[in-house]
Amino acid sequence: MFKVKVAVVAVATLVLGPSAPALAEPTTPLTYNAGTTATRFTGLAFDTCTAPTLTQMTAWKASPYKAIGIYIGGVNRSCAQPQLTAGWVTAVTAMGWRLVPIYLGLQAPCGTRRYKMSTTSSNREGVREADDAVAKAKALGILPGSAIYNDMENYDNTNAVCRSAVLHYLSAWTKEVHLQRYLSGVYVHQNSGAPDLAAAYNSTSYARPDALWIARWDLSSSLTGWPTVPNPFWAVGQRGKQYRGDHTETYGGVTLNIDNDRFDAPVASVSYLYTVRTTIHSYSGPSTAYPVRSTIPANAKVSIVCQTFGAKIGTTIVWNKLINGTYITDYYTRTPSKPGYSPPLPGCSYPFQTTINGLSRRRGPGTSYGTYPGPLPAGALAWITCQLPGTKVGTTSVWNRLSDGSYVTDYYVATASNTTYTAPIRRC
Repeated sequence: MFKVKVAVVAVATLVLGPSAPALAEPTTPLTYNAGTTATRFTGLAFDTCTAPTLTQMTAWKASPYKAIGIYIGGVNRSCAQPQLTAGWVTAVTAMGWRLVPIYLGLQAPCGTRRYKMSTTSSNREGVREADDAVAKAKALGILPGSAIYNDMENYDNTNAVCRSAVLHYLSAWTKEVHLQRYLSGVYVHQNSGAPDLAAAYNSTSYARPDALWIARWDLSSSLTGWPTVPNPFWAVGQRGKQYRGDHTETYGGVTLNIDNDRFDAPVASVSYLYTVRTTIHSYSGPSTAYPVRSTIPANAKVSIVCQTFGAKIGTTIVWNKLINGTYITDYYTRTPSKPGYSPPLPGCSYPFQTTINGLSRRRGPGTSYGTYPGPLPAGALAWITCQLPGTKVGTTSVWNRLSDGSYVTDYYVATASNTTYTAPIRRC
């Protein structure tokens, strides 16, 4: 990625037939911890080889960028990371920055980096490196529910043996990252990894990553209209584009060498420390009607992972989900905004891939409700905020309320069950 020049050359658009329903292998199981959330970032970002200092990150708050790619590990990571500690992550995210975790591990057998994967055991290597990436993320305070992006640099994808090794490695990576309760992201070149993953999008032989980040240095930040990836693939909060490489920019008197990116995709989730104004209870759900789980004394610190809606307390319906999976009203919490939500805290959501093409987004939890334009294609992320009962579809009466306010049946979403509710998603 960074410091590697990639030329933008014309590639014929893939000619693909109608998308087949996503089967078992593309949508591998994914579960979430009780005290976590996924975080969706939409906007401009930058990545740089070495994580900047806190002083530099403070100065760059004057920039148009709101997220930064950070290299958390991998045998091919080439830059020292003296700043990249759990304390740095806490301080930078408290400033409002979103983080895009990058793992620069083994590269294609026909690639140019020093350390390469095997042509015969890339599956095992993908599992091993996924475990290492998760360990590195956890050490930095990057929570389950976060996306970790495997950086697969450009390679000769006319080499069938090499291409197969890469696809098996990335499939194993995705399955193992899911098993560890993280989201799978992949960074690829538009002319090699991107068309190869697109060609395997509905394959029953490979697990599909949750998000795709491409390198295409054409100075266009558009997240659609990519020559080698059809628009219906990775279509809902699942795309990033590195649209300009290796150059310097200056903000707040600080000059950095960066690449330019745009995202609408999952990134890192972290916890944020705040204090409570008075002695309060935490509950198993976002209402005082739920069971009490603990008592929190006045002025105590609480670790909040996300915010959601619930029963009105005082002037607000906002509730804070804590890192232990319980909820406290925002009314008695010293977050910056009242009565609304408080950035940088994300809204609580749990994305899962859809399993059919053309899943209707409805205006209520049932098939009798009207539909919104734009059904979800196969493999799209359904960003679920809560679940509730509705019309029975297939084997379940569970419906999912999505972050855009629409509803989809749970039967065609790869949650943990197609008969009942999925923890830790809250009830609506």
